[in-house]
Amino acid sequence: MFERQHCFMMTKWGWTPWMILYFTVPGVLSLVTVHQPPVLTAALGGDTIMPCELQLSHDEKMVSTPVLYWHYLQQESNKRLWQPSEPYKGRVQLLDDNKKSWNKSIVLKEVQWADSGRYECKLTVTTQREGSFRKKGNLTSLAVHDSMLFNLTGHNASLLRCEVNVTQDAGFALTVLHGSCRLRSVNSASGGNVSPQPYVTLSETIAVQAGGKYECQLHLKEDLIIKSVFHNNLLEGAQTNATACSPDIPVVVGPEYPEPWLLYMALLLVPITVLLGLATAMLIRRGV
Repeated sequence: MFERQHCFMMTKWGWTPWMILYFTVPGVLSLVTVHQPPVLTAALGGDTIMPCELQLSHDEKMVSTPVLYWHYLQQESNKRLWQPSEPYKGRVQLLDDNKKSWNKSIVLKEVQWADSGRYECKLTVTTQREGSFRKKGNLTSLAVHDSMLFNLTGHNASLLRCEVNVTQDAGFALTVLHGSCRLRSVNSASGGNVSPQPYVTLSETIAVQAGGKYECQLHLKEDLIIKSVFHNNLLEGAQTNATACSPDIPVVVGPEYPEPWLLYMALLLVPITVLLGLATAMLIRRGV
């Protein structure tokens, strides 16, 4: 009796809904992901956290401790951060040393220019359903910056200069503001691409317009990384030069990075899975 009704339901509703149910009902499709941020910035000489998090679907179970691998992938090299190889020995530690933790982030100490580049977090995972396999993150690009210098130039007290060293080709940009107005530079430099150093120097020189607060900002994409403030002792509003304010100049930002759409879709599958499971149960019960 049940087999005849089951065949009738297949004919009536078609194969498509059942294929969807097969891939979405809890226990049929498992989800194991390794999440890394696409971009990180770090101050030269400081410490930075390199995030890596293991994420499992609610119905998946781990049967052994994940084995962690962190690799530096720049310039065809494959140096290990974890377990640390040269030149990372003594500079890397786990953020959470609990072996059962799903947080596999590491702390990179005393950041150097040579640390700029792409990093990959990999985990060897063993689950009840799928056995042992390896999962990779989506890579993290680490960009390094030095301290910012923002002061009057030595030879001209009417010129204000902002300067900072940054990782080459990372997409950093400088902006100098006076109030809500972005100031046009009289002499800007990006450092070019001919420097033998692992960094370039960004600089902006602006004419001091009036008294008040001047602010230099270092951006990477839409994010404000660091800023420095200079207070001019002239009275607020006292003009010293012709206005060179350009509020309409677009801020130069770094390259676009893709949204983690697969992660978003995976999160949406949870309520869809519950609804489809209930719908399946109701259809089967009506057929009985």
